Amino acid sequence: MKTPFTDGYDRQFLIDTMMGPNAMRITEELAGELPITPGMRILDLGCGKGISSILLAEKHGTTVFAADLWISPTENAGRFARAGLDTTIIPLWVDATKDIPFAHDYFDMIVSVDAYQYFGGNETMLTRLLPFVKKGGVIAVVVPGFIGNYDEDNLPKEVEPFWAPDWYFHSCNWWKALWEKEPGIKITSLREMDCCQKAWDEFMECPMAQEKMIPIMEAGAGNYFNLIQIVGQKI
Repeated sequence: MKTPFTDGYDRQFLIDTMMGPNAMRITEELAGELPITPGMRILDLGCGKGISSILLAEKHGTTVFAADLWISPTENAGRFARAGLDTTIIPLWVDATKDIPFAHDYFDMIVSVDAYQYFGGNETMLTRLLPFVKKGGVIAVVVPGFIGNYDEDNLPKEVEPFWAPDWYFHSCNWWKALWEKEPGIKITSLREMDCCQKAWDEFMECPMAQEKMIPIMEAGAGNYFNLIQIVGQKI
């Protein structure tokens, strides 16, 4: 079996750049189900420190617009340059809840890994994003969520002491119902990802996970977590 691209990456680099479950590992599994070809223009929306963008550019030969609100484009530009990808990844500062600064019908694909839950859990975001994707193009997101249809009034006892509304965790059924309200997109894939446990375990090695996430996982709350992949085609 071929070694996953992610496993060949420097472990310390990934520890230093993960901001949640390992976005490079998640993106590798996601990309394996997407119609990606070299030369495509991809918007990586909510790219964080850019490890999802690095995989899309380095492994798949795409041009990636790495857009984030929290991490400065200057910081990401340095990271991309050190990876030898400064001509194929364009770092940008973008707030997806405000004006989106791109031409219509410009991208072959929009990807969002471990970020869409912060701005996309509403009935308007898909409508806002679709104009920027070519007809027949794809919007593909991965969000952390729950394995069941839990909400604040129906939480597992292991989750209840830690849960806060800013988790934005939902179920596959919740996301399916939301996306089905948008007539301009057809869902082509909605599933729980295979890499869920490994991606979460790898994040536990990061300093930013030590204080908050390890007590949550040790209490058993992680048994109810998953990673949800949603892919839709613009029609």
